[in-house]
Amino acid sequence: MLNHSLVRILTIKLKYLHLMDISATTPAELEFFLGEQLRAERLRKNLTMDDVASLAGISVNTLRALELGKGARVESLIRVTRALGRTAWLESLRPPVKISPLQIAEGKPKRLRASRSVSAKKD
Repeated sequence: MLNHSLVRILTIKLKYLHLMDISATTPAELEFFLGEQLRAERLRKNLTMDDVASLAGISVNTLRALELGKGARVESLIRVTRALGRTAWLESLRPPVKISPLQIAEGKPKRLRASRSVSAKKD
């Protein structure tokens, strides 16, 4: 459980998160930030936790855990994001298409393979 001073520090950090290098933040900070964004969106839409939990098909406790940054299943995050009408948030997570239209037309997509590992090259 987060103590009040840690919550205060995280809240101050969140105000400047858009200026920070995202790779310099911890997973806990990002979970907290994501939870704050979900809560803010829910309140902007004037929805109760019961409303969103019902729309998302999850329990209120699961929603509370998400909003507090205490973690939850990815499925729950997706359900809440959809219930809030913010599926655009998920669009940036979609992987890019790796097959070119010419490869599709030829019917033979080029296989993508990882290069040999460093330890295998030394042998």
